[in-house]
Amino acid sequence: MKLRDELPVDHHLASVYRYGAGFCGLVLLAFAALGFADALSPFDTAGDTIAGMTTNVALSVISTVVGLALLGGAVIGGNFASTLNIVVGGLFFLSGFAHVFVLDRPANILGFGMSNVIFSFVMGLFIATFGMYGRVSSKLSHDNPYWAARHPEQAAREKTAARPAPAGTAETAGALTAAAKPVRRGRR
Repeated sequence: MKLRDELPVDHHLASVYRYGAGFCGLVLLAFAALGFADALSPFDTAGDTIAGMTTNVALSVISTVVGLALLGGAVIGGNFASTLNIVVGGLFFLSGFAHVFVLDRPANILGFGMSNVIFSFVMGLFIATFGMYGRVSSKLSHDNPYWAARHPEQAAREKTAARPAPAGTAETAGALTAAAKPVRRGRR
């Protein structure tokens, strides 16, 4: 199954992926802009506080790159935006876990504080949810292309059952013959 082939371009889920990527990208770009505006030092491990979180120029650069990537995904849309959201959300989770272990240590080159770790987990969950919406569930509707890809036999049966019988088949001929017979009323 190739993900880029599964959803039609105009599928309603594509707008969820697109708007989610765009919104999260704008949030990251706003955080990065605030970090750059404060003229921070590149690898200050103490970090200055911006919007309740500690930051430095290195973190602002990473936030800019990821924010622009998410905005790019929003422009492209579709399955690309969905897959990008899932990957970026997972990376935010990994970043949160990694930075829990380097808090208050010299290895904390991005100047993370506990509020950054919590933000990383929350933003990762938010971005990944936008990416997985309509793709990951136990109760996907049967018209969802991801459900059809996971249940090809049942999807083929449902598609065949929903298709009208072509003219000239035995079923159609029998139905036409029965409809053409005159209806007898009363006794003879």
